[in-house]
Amino acid sequence: MSRMTRRAAMVAAVLAIAGTTGGVALRGQDPDGGAGRGRPLPMYRPSVPGVHGLVAAGHPLAAMAGLQVLAKGGNAVDAAVAVGAALNMMEPQMNGIGGNGFMTVFDRKSGRVYSLSMAGAAPKAIDPSTMTPERLGSGIDAAIVPGNLGGYLTALQRFGTMSLADVVAPAVDYAERGYPIDPTLATAIARARKNLERFPTTAKIFLPEGRAPEAGEIWKNPDLGATLRKLAEAEQGALKAGRPRGEAIQAAFDRFYRGDIAQEFERFFKEQHGLLTAADLAGFRAVWQEPVHTTYRGYDVYSSAPTSRGGLELAMQLNLVEGFDLAKMGPNSPEALHLLMEAIKVAKADVYRYVGDPAFTDVPIDGLLSKSYADARRRLIQIDKAGPYPMPGAPPGAAAARGVGRAPAGLEAFFRAPDARPFTERYEREYDTTSFSIIDQYGNAVACTPTLGGGFGTGVVVGGTGLLLNNGMRLGSTSPYPGDVNYVRGGQIPLLNNSPTIVLKDGRVAMVFGSPGGETIGQTEFQMLVNVIDFHLPAQQAVEHPRFALDADPSFYKPGSAVSATMENRVPAAAVEALRRMGHTINLTSDFTSAVGGMQGIVVDLEKGTMLAGADPRRTGYAVGY
Repeated sequence: MSRMTRRAAMVAAVLAIAGTTGGVALRGQDPDGGAGRGRPLPMYRPSVPGVHGLVAAGHPLAAMAGLQVLAKGGNAVDAAVAVGAALNMMEPQMNGIGGNGFMTVFDRKSGRVYSLSMAGAAPKAIDPSTMTPERLGSGIDAAIVPGNLGGYLTALQRFGTMSLADVVAPAVDYAERGYPIDPTLATAIARARKNLERFPTTAKIFLPEGRAPEAGEIWKNPDLGATLRKLAEAEQGALKAGRPRGEAIQAAFDRFYRGDIAQEFERFFKEQHGLLTAADLAGFRAVWQEPVHTTYRGYDVYSSAPTSRGGLELAMQLNLVEGFDLAKMGPNSPEALHLLMEAIKVAKADVYRYVGDPAFTDVPIDGLLSKSYADARRRLIQIDKAGPYPMPGAPPGAAAARGVGRAPAGLEAFFRAPDARPFTERYEREYDTTSFSIIDQYGNAVACTPTLGGGFGTGVVVGGTGLLLNNGMRLGSTSPYPGDVNYVRGGQIPLLNNSPTIVLKDGRVAMVFGSPGGETIGQTEFQMLVNVIDFHLPAQQAVEHPRFALDADPSFYKPGSAVSATMENRVPAAAVEALRRMGHTINLTSDFTSAVGGMQGIVVDLEKGTMLAGADPRRTGYAVGY
């Protein structure tokens, strides 16, 4: 038996097949005999083991696309591009190569963690004075430059080992031959029908024969397959011409951002009276950045830098609760839940005040991450009482920061003024993103969180490309307040909360995780990390553990906003009532809800030398290993 055949056999033998809940309430009982009989299950899926490699992704077919690459000898970055390309078909309402995102990479050879911004900018021709919340939220004017494709190619060029043609092959296959559409996507298409039928190019793909596809029906996107083939052809043509691997991948990048695909963007946007141009695409670069870094109880936590706000939010929340003994309080205790909620509020007050596009504002990252600043801000947290959504603080370096507080009359009056905007201008929390986590047999790791923004992004498929674009102009990623650092501006990169995270212990990978959820991402990741480090929960149990998510009315841009918590009803009733007595507004929901994210994570037991993956049953998440 060949090495390839043996690997394929191993993959087939170890797949842990488990159903997804889709938000259905579960009340499982321990089926084993003995003392465990009749007790509630600690988790509804098993943690998935891996010896050579693990992939946890938003859909089982996408996870398998990554595992196929690992089994062929590819590394984590090779597998990441395969997963990212396949998710165009499995979760097109959530993400795509026409979207934006962030990737975090641990390179075993150098022992370093790298952060890659795959985020595009607003069209340079935009006139902020003409933009309404409706135009910002959906349609042709909500589009920004696509960054995910450029990011995947940039990562493959630097750290990958395989060809683009090989890693996108599974995605091309699914696009051209189709696959049985799952109930989650079928339902999303049906619900978004009015938006999707506005543009014939979109309806052609998502409403074939003039109707929404039914669950289990074969669904295809041949235009997407053709676009991926064009990129692979550019690479393969360059290789045949004798150009080195890096230049060949660059040829694919250039075809998308400067070649005939960019020209198709230009043609379509002119036809639709949109703002995006070929020049906007030609100016795109995926950017390698120093990741946001903090320490937490002896672990090194690395996540995405601005224009992500989520990495800073996660790190700042950890700094705040490091001063409390959460382990002693225990999971699901009202004391621990209260402190997590209060830390989220305090961190968000600063994040929404100071974090923006570094090209337009100086973000005081060192000051925000300072342990002494966390000590000062921790004084806002009362141990037994919910506090108001606070004013931002004054981290070291903020006073001299360029672009902060540049409203003509200053921002202080704005912060304190009552909100007079109509309700229609208050943005809704978005959940439509995906995330995947990978560890390979060589010790490399990737966490990646790509997005289309709101559901189906702009709702506009660009010409014959088969690609939806990110509605990155939407409120939340941009601010409705002219004096704010994230007010809509041409050429500015809107904020994302995407913050794929890698945790090291003594220089070795301990955790790889990420979550979709828009506003909830930093909150979900915060709870995941605490579940593992403070409460010592295994991977799948840490993913499934009851979660909450805070929301603010009118928004987290506004100090004094009313803050409420959506909380899964598996949290003990006594804890919920205790939180309400402390002053928290708690809105209970189902056992499992996608409103609190969709975590995909891998946890490494460094003492035992083993690794386990967990995938979220709240969505179509799936983990596989070999």
